[in-house]
Amino acid sequence: MALILQSDRLVLRAHRHGDFERLAAMWSHPGVVLHFGGKPFSREDSWNRLLRYAGNWQLLGYGMWAVTRPGDDVHLGDVGFLHGERTGVPAFGCPEAAWAFHPDVQGQGFGGEAVACVLAWADKQAATAADPRFDRTAAMINPANAASIAVARRCGFSIFGDARYADHPVGLWERGAPT
Repeated sequence: MALILQSDRLVLRAHRHGDFERLAAMWSHPGVVLHFGGKPFSREDSWNRLLRYAGNWQLLGYGMWAVTRPGDDVHLGDVGFLHGERTGVPAFGCPEAAWAFHPDVQGQGFGGEAVACVLAWADKQAATAADPRFDRTAAMINPANAASIAVARRCGFSIFGDARYADHPVGLWERGAPT
C-alpha cells in the first residue's frame, strides 16, 4: 500500500475507488493525452490504469500516488513509479517515474513539487539500501512535452536515448540516486 507523502502544498496518497471519476475525466481530456498518444482514454482504459496503479504497489512495493491538497481530498493528478512492459521499448531495469495532472492545475508548479517529493522517497530507499532498485530511475517523455521535460531536468533527469512507443517518438530519461 502506498505511504502518505507530503510536500509544502501537496498530499500524495494511495488511489481510491472514489478517485475514479476525476481520474477518468483527466485521462479523457485532450490536453492531458496530447503527449500520451493524442487519443483520449476510454473509461475502460482509465479503470485499467487505476487497477495498474494498485497492482504495482501490490506486486512491486512501489507505484503511483494520487496527488491532492492538504484539507482538500480532490484528485489533482498522478505521480510515482511504475513498471511498464511495453511493446517496442526495452525494459528500463529500474522503476519508471511518471506524472500527469488535471488541466485545471497545470502550470502551478505541482508537477515539479510532486515529482521531487516521490524522488526524495526513492532516494531514501536507495540510501538505506532498503531498495537498491532506486539507485536509478527512468522516465519516458514525448519530446514535444516541454513542461514535463522541464520538470525532469529540474529534478535531475538527463536524456540517455530515444525510442518509439505506439508509433510516437519518446525521449528516454534517467536519474541516479544522489551519492
